[in-house]
Amino acid sequence: MFSIRTLGHGLKRAPCRRLSAPDPSRRGITTDANVEQARKYCVNKLRHGDYDAYLIRQFVPRSSRDVYDALRTLNLELARLPETVSNPTIGRFRIQFWRDTVASTFSGSPPGEPISILLRKAIDNLTARAGPSTANSLKFWLLRLINTREQHMENKPFTTLAALEDYGENTYATLMYMTLATMPLRSVHMDHIASHIGKACGIVATLRGIPVLAAPSLPIRGPSGVNVGNTRNPALLLPLDVMAEVGLREEDVYRKGPDAEGLQDAMFKVATRANDHLITAREMLKNLQAGESPGHDYEHEGEKEHVYSGPGDGSDSTAADIHRGFGVLLEAIPAADYLQRLEGANFDPFKVGNSWKLPWRLWRALKHERI
Repeated sequence: MFSIRTLGHGLKRAPCRRLSAPDPSRRGITTDANVEQARKYCVNKLRHGDYDAYLIRQFVPRSSRDVYDALRTLNLELARLPETVSNPTIGRFRIQFWRDTVASTFSGSPPGEPISILLRKAIDNLTARAGPSTANSLKFWLLRLINTREQHMENKPFTTLAALEDYGENTYATLMYMTLATMPLRSVHMDHIASHIGKACGIVATLRGIPVLAAPSLPIRGPSGVNVGNTRNPALLLPLDVMAEVGLREEDVYRKGPDAEGLQDAMFKVATRANDHLITAREMLKNLQAGESPGHDYEHEGEKEHVYSGPGDGSDSTAADIHRGFGVLLEAIPAADYLQRLEGANFDPFKVGNSWKLPWRLWRALKHERI
């Protein structure tokens, strides 16, 4: 038993126990229950925040599903930062948190955060199946995604349509590269198709966000009910070169919404570029499935993490790669679905309705291996 020490004014307390130092060897250790809880967290986030990804995850190979869930949930967190923080500085602190978290996760000591726990589990499984080099490739892509999100923290318009395509390459195409790498599947043709689909997805994501980002922000009211500011500034991310070409002004969109002169023309031009990428991806896929050449060279081949040793023509192994990784290519379906609905709304982003056909279109695409 502990003896009681008498303090001044007649107060008494027991002496403090000396706590033993934590065991460093237990840092980063997670249980199966932790992993399952993290998995449920990520899936629930996708169900409510990225329904397209929630549907597609079911068609991703089971060996890659955990990393798909973790990466898509992280992408959702990063994409929402400009709207959920009060200023870009706080957003950059949050970006640095995720950068540090990635470093800890890949070093084997993930913090007690669901995305990190699930990602670490996927890394361990990937390393056991394919060796550490594939996991290092995953880290390269993941840091590129985070860095790109940081560059666009302030929601500034893209300077050119080509810059918007680069954004799609460094975000949505990169997410597809990571999913393919965890299968593991290294194929110049699969990456090439993923590049075009990812660029289309990046453009479509920008178009889909216009009604939300360009809408007036909610006022912040003080205790007395007086307006003391706004939650955020409205933003229009359409490329400046396209806006200049059609005579569209940001201020007109903020004030007039869908009635802004030139908005539908700008939407048409940008959506056409996204559709061009999808058409290219479809043609490549059709050629490769027929055992033919894809039709043109991959512009990123030879860059870091885009060095291949496999065949570069439409061989039997290419057909097998397409079949095994086709679930990843399904990212093209929600993009095509949105573009079709946008066309039906005469390229007015404020009138695009929800899609109830998407689950059926995904199933049909998978069944026939057509995007």
